Amino acid sequence: METDQIIIENTIQDLPVPQYGLTVFTAAVFMVGAMAGSGVLALPSAVSGAGWVGIALIFLCCFLSAYTGDILGKAWCLVQERYPEFRGHVRYPYPAIGQITYGKPGRLLVSFSINFTMFGVGVVFLLLASQNIHDLINDLNKDISFCYWLIIVAGLLAPLCWFGTPADFPFVAIGATTATSIACVVLFVNILLDKQDDHQVEHASPGFTSFFMAFGTICFAFGGHPVFPTFQTDMRDHKQFGKAVFLAYFILLLMYLPVATAGYFVYGDSANANILKTVSSGPMLYIVQILITVHLALGFIIVLNPICQEVEELLKIPKEFNWKRCISRTIIVGLVLFVAESIPHFGAILALVGGSTTTLLAYVLPSIFYMKLCRMEGDWDKVYIPLHTKVANYEIVLVGLVAGAAATYSAISGLASPDAFTLPCYVNIEKA
Repeated sequence: METDQIIIENTIQDLPVPQYGLTVFTAAVFMVGAMAGSGVLALPSAVSGAGWVGIALIFLCCFLSAYTGDILGKAWCLVQERYPEFRGHVRYPYPAIGQITYGKPGRLLVSFSINFTMFGVGVVFLLLASQNIHDLINDLNKDISFCYWLIIVAGLLAPLCWFGTPADFPFVAIGATTATSIACVVLFVNILLDKQDDHQVEHASPGFTSFFMAFGTICFAFGGHPVFPTFQTDMRDHKQFGKAVFLAYFILLLMYLPVATAGYFVYGDSANANILKTVSSGPMLYIVQILITVHLALGFIIVLNPICQEVEELLKIPKEFNWKRCISRTIIVGLVLFVAESIPHFGAILALVGGSTTTLLAYVLPSIFYMKLCRMEGDWDKVYIPLHTKVANYEIVLVGLVAGAAATYSAISGLASPDAFTLPCYVNIEKA
């Protein structure tokens, strides 16, 4: 790794460093804000589905995700150094890498994967935020349908999605990360207090489907790569992106590991896909619900931004604030709302997205694109990759393909099972 690191830094050292934009810390906060909310809630159940190996998977996915996030950042730096048209602010950085390396097919594959992933994440965030509000209001004896809350929450969030790029709303990422950090501490304490209850904990042996659905969920929890290049584009110094990646994953591990481990050992197989439905009720649960809801609402704005920017690029909508942006982004929020109303079951969506396109974007394409860029010849210094780095990247690609395919198959099987079927809200709204 030392050889290619030195060459990359030498080739991009002459790129201008703007005096505005995201710092290393704020870029890391944006990454945490995009990933942490649903991951905290789903990991205890995921670890239960995979058994104690699930804890090892958390470490493995965290390390591999940080590494591939770093090399994805290096790939974008190479693209910018070699092709002046991609310097400055670019609305579609990840698809641009695919286009440079593998032409139109590469760009289309990345664009589809990003939009499918971020759209799915948006649906999950909307479902969870609405469910938390529904549960909180129900405790106050106010019976408003969950399906109506989906409409209300989407309506409130739509105007907040009109911000241009991440550099325009750093307060959103800071608020999301702060809320989740506090929520994790309170939730961890709540789980430990539940340990005092005298109840038998069962841990069933994981099966093929449960194990790989758990793998898909864990990949989802660490798979923020679709938005990483967007954050890097808005940074003051793109070369510092690797530091932001490792800081973000260190923070995520501090959030995820205590809650996931405690939830697994305290609740075992009884852990719900949303851990908030398992912990005991009381003031601590209400605090966590409020804080997680704040994170999900703010995270919703972050994850939809890459989709919005690419759509605006395709429609030739100006980068400056205008009414066309407002309409296009409101329509995108409306589509997310429609899917949420149609499939009001977040666990299955999370596993499917995590096992398919998230795995592709986080564990397969970064290594493939980076190695292809290093092999490409042109009017620039060639980047040589040591043999052990090549072997490591090929292994990551292989593991990502095999595990991702198995996780996708398991998620589709879970969606097709009779127990997973849920009527759409517009069919069953009175009972939602």
